[in-house]
Amino acid sequence: MTAKGLTNYWDYIRVEELLGLQKGLAASDADLANDEVLFISVHQVYELWFKLVLRELTAARNLFVQGLVREQQLSGAARSLKRVVSILRVAIQHWEVMETLTTREYLAFRDKLMGASGFQSAQMRQIEILLGLPDSERIPLGLEGDYLAALRSADGSRSWAQQRVEAQKLDVPTLRDALYAWLYRTPIDGVGPRDAGAQAALDTFLSRMLAAHAQFVDGTCERALEMSMGKPDRERVQARYESEKRSVREFFADDGTPEGAKRRRVRAAMVFIETYRELPLLAWPREVLDAIVEVEQFFTVFRQRHARMVERVIGRRVGTGGSAGVEYLDQTALRYRVFSDLWAVRTLQLPRAAAPVLERADFYAFKSGD
Repeated sequence: MTAKGLTNYWDYIRVEELLGLQKGLAASDADLANDEVLFISVHQVYELWFKLVLRELTAARNLFVQGLVREQQLSGAARSLKRVVSILRVAIQHWEVMETLTTREYLAFRDKLMGASGFQSAQMRQIEILLGLPDSERIPLGLEGDYLAALRSADGSRSWAQQRVEAQKLDVPTLRDALYAWLYRTPIDGVGPRDAGAQAALDTFLSRMLAAHAQFVDGTCERALEMSMGKPDRERVQARYESEKRSVREFFADDGTPEGAKRRRVRAAMVFIETYRELPLLAWPREVLDAIVEVEQFFTVFRQRHARMVERVIGRRVGTGGSAGVEYLDQTALRYRVFSDLWAVRTLQLPRAAAPVLERADFYAFKSGD
């Protein structure tokens, strides 16, 4: 601290310490080529962004863990999620800086990284876990053992990276589980899951919604058939629309299990919020759901951009950690979807005029004291 309790910018930001961290395995970054310092710096920036992402996702998760989430509080969750999107948008652009590194320049120091891999970013694994990616859906890295084994120290001992990830696995619920528990509690057309007649009210809502969806799809199909050419073409068009209606019915099917019943209500809540977003008490819930989709969209774009950067710099080489390299990155971008239900309900969206009229719309109006 300086005189009178004031401080300097460089002390508050710890600039000197920060600028001494780009040396890699050398005694000083003065011993490294600019290309290697660039490589280290960009990845350090990513780790700082990941730290902020973890904080914001945790804040959003913690809000939904509460027994009662007031509508006004949802603005805080939306704000955290939107900040994550902004961070990811900037992080995606950082790959441009990495792409100034040519293959030959990178190969000059790549051997130093043997055994190391971006897959060993503990914070990235923490983000995936916090979002709700289950271990059963993880794509094999291409090495023996699970992803936790890939985080061990070079000598095989337990690393701080493993400890971080293991601690994250114990920090439950995930954002997905907390969000879905909140959605389950959402009153649908004024009736909550513990209210009298809850099951009948849910069945009625879904029956009316599915009928409205089928009617809307049939109308679209008729217009498409008018433009089709020949009987085979018409049959293909009609089959596609029938498949769409069938997939939506199956999405809300009751499989007779308690878990299936819970899933059905959560999905119904998603459709309800998205369909009747204009109602005052559904405005913030809809913003939250939209922000969740946007977060996952930008994570997907981040993965895709990462894969293209890697392919541009090293082609289809085996990864430094022995992984499948670009092939692994492409698979994660394609298959890692935590909030797949939220994406799926887009298929059921209807124009406002085509949506069934609610029986208890007043339930979602602002009331005295709100």
